[in-house]
Amino acid sequence: MTPPKNTRIARFPHLRQDFAASLVVFLVALPLCVGVAVASGVPAELGLVTGIVGGIVTGLMRGSSLQVSGPAAGLTVLVFEAMREFGLPALGVIVLATGALQIAMGALGLGRYFRAISVSVVEGMLAGIGLVLIAGQLYALVGAKAPDSGPEKIAGLPAALVAALGSPGASASLALGAGTVAVLVLWKRLPATVRTVPGPLAAVGLATLAALLLDLPVATVEVHGLLGSIQPPPLSAFGDLAGVGLLGTIVAFTLIASAESLFSAAAVDRLHDGPRTEYDRELVAQGAGNVLCGLLGALPMTAVIVRSAANVQAGARTKASRVLHGVWLLLFAALLPGALAYIPIPALAGILVHAGAKLVPLRAIASLWREHRGEALILVVTAVSIVAVSMFEGVLIGLALAVAKTAWEASHLRLEVVDKGAGPVQAHLSGNATFLRLPKILDSLEALPQDRPVELNLTGLHHLDHACRTALESWARQHSAAGTEPVRVMEPVRASAV
Repeated sequence: MTPPKNTRIARFPHLRQDFAASLVVFLVALPLCVGVAVASGVPAELGLVTGIVGGIVTGLMRGSSLQVSGPAAGLTVLVFEAMREFGLPALGVIVLATGALQIAMGALGLGRYFRAISVSVVEGMLAGIGLVLIAGQLYALVGAKAPDSGPEKIAGLPAALVAALGSPGASASLALGAGTVAVLVLWKRLPATVRTVPGPLAAVGLATLAALLLDLPVATVEVHGLLGSIQPPPLSAFGDLAGVGLLGTIVAFTLIASAESLFSAAAVDRLHDGPRTEYDRELVAQGAGNVLCGLLGALPMTAVIVRSAANVQAGARTKASRVLHGVWLLLFAALLPGALAYIPIPALAGILVHAGAKLVPLRAIASLWREHRGEALILVVTAVSIVAVSMFEGVLIGLALAVAKTAWEASHLRLEVVDKGAGPVQAHLSGNATFLRLPKILDSLEALPQDRPVELNLTGLHHLDHACRTALESWARQHSAAGTEPVRVMEPVRASAV
């Protein structure tokens, strides 16, 4: 017996809004899932598999109610490097181990600590990914093979573009890709009725139509079939876990995927008035999705701000919208996989060039340079390090810089010397006395007159570490040994010795 309509409405009060939003997210996610997979060097269907798992599995779990997960442009560079170094069978092991680590971190309550990561490091990480992504996909725009390293990609671009202009096929590919980028840039300026179709879908659809009507000699997506693309990692691939290189890659996947997901969650929370994200539960949900993706040999997933923002802006109210978007991806992959074969590779490259450009926060860099130059420097150095060295080392360099900057600022110290010409010289220290400021402290104290008594007032210190205390005691003994009165030290009341 069919339940009364009022009963269905009571059980699913926001079904209409969530249904409409799920269609919008599906249309946004479809070209991005395919594009990220192709750019990562894996079958296009594996991008859809990750989108399906992110929608149906992660979407059903608790954490963030409106955030949408799937394959992300931010991990494309890392996946491509892992594929090149370890091969496709190892990718499943990497993603599976990443998911297991995320579940463990969420269970231990470490999810909320990701909010303590320097925003400049995260933005620098995304900017570096964006630069490498743009450089790599510009080669795909002209149908050329990209070099392996970031510096080689950037250095070889001029020659690749010049060569493309002399080849009819490469010129057609470049024109199609450039047209895709132009559509994405101009789409937001069109009337609202036109913008009901998501920009990425419109751009890929127009590029596909142009390639078919003009019979352009451009490469298109290779179709393997959904079941044919799923390749669970063989047991032999798990033996690679003993290698240091693979373990480092897993750590990089875990940190970057987790940070991107939880920072995305914080951004999505600012877009709506619904329930706030439970960070530990969201990390567990991301981990569960990545474990399943690893078992299926698919791409890693993160929460994706573009799809999440589209979900919120389309009027989604509950997690039903993101689950339904996964259902639509599943139906498309099962019923219409052949449609992927008509999509031109340059169009997908254009989608990712545009996505990479959005990862480079030029306005944020300019604003930081005016207000917080140290933070701007961390952002730029992190991005350049990722391009010049690698993703993992670049992030570590950024984190080290952020820690060093924080330690330096936290060790603010002021020395005030009062010399009235008669009686003892008074030296007042205030702030935080740490080993970082020790050379400056000692230089100033050793410059005091050797034939005058000194009163060293430490009551203004908030913190006095062990290295500074030991050095000050040693200086006091040396000054007193010169034949003057012993240095009188007034101890800090609130300082803590380490």
